[in-house]
Amino acid sequence: MKRLFLLVFVILCSCQSDKKEKESSLPQQTLQQILPPEPYFVDIKVNDVKLAEPVFGNWLYSRNEKGQTFEQFIKTKHVVPSKEENIIYLQPIGTFNSLQVKQIELVRQYLQIFFQLETKVLKDVSNDIIPNNARRIGAVGQEQFLAGYILTDVLKKEKPDKGVALMAITEKDLYPKPEWNYVFGLASYRDKIAVSSMYRMQKEADFNLSLDRLLKICSHEIGHMFGLHHCIEANCVMNGTNSMVETDRHSLRLCSLCQRKLNSGLKYDNKKRLLELEKYFKGNKLNEGLELMEKDLKSIQ
Repeated sequence: MKRLFLLVFVILCSCQSDKKEKESSLPQQTLQQILPPEPYFVDIKVNDVKLAEPVFGNWLYSRNEKGQTFEQFIKTKHVVPSKEENIIYLQPIGTFNSLQVKQIELVRQYLQIFFQLETKVLKDVSNDIIPNNARRIGAVGQEQFLAGYILTDVLKKEKPDKGVALMAITEKDLYPKPEWNYVFGLASYRDKIAVSSMYRMQKEADFNLSLDRLLKICSHEIGHMFGLHHCIEANCVMNGTNSMVETDRHSLRLCSLCQRKLNSGLKYDNKKRLLELEKYFKGNKLNEGLELMEKDLKSIQ
């Protein structure tokens, strides 16, 4: 049992943030102007699924996260798109097979719909950009890259035109610090950069499951860049996760509270977004996502 506890302890979460946001002095009048929630968010709340009590090995079992209310979100400094910065960029790093290339394009399409912002894929860069001192061999012999190096020494130097968020995608496994096992992704709120790994998302002979996982981790990491904390209110794509098993249990959908937070800054048409997500899930045979969008659409009729 002791050995099992130590093993679980070193398995890392789906993401970590290297910076905490600072609260801004937003006038109380501004808070009052945006409350109460629009009918849309009230209507879809019926489809939120309450999180089950965490068990040993789950993200919330060993972490006392307080969550983030809508009011706390509004008072916290976070990225808001503008005319000067309104494009999400993806930066592939590595050598990708044909299926991975297809998945990256599908991720681009999804993020463009999910955040209702133009999303572009930059030209691939070689793994050679990662030096030996930012690499190691993992527990089962896989090569791992230091996630923080990709943020600070690769992405931070890039300034793509009109970029509001920049996320690297690598086919290599990631680790955040020497004493930790692995990490699915890493984000810096302040610098508007993130990295996600495809390595643990891949399920041989199951393209759709691999894609589903990648959509979750990528939307999760970019969600952090737009100010969303880990969600403890409902089954939500912003839930923290300790393992791929836990990730698979989490929803692709943003809960009603997280949707309200995101929409407050991005100001998109909620129904248009739902219809586009429904079409995407249907076209790519992602049945779970399709069912979720159909429920939300039914709730707002």
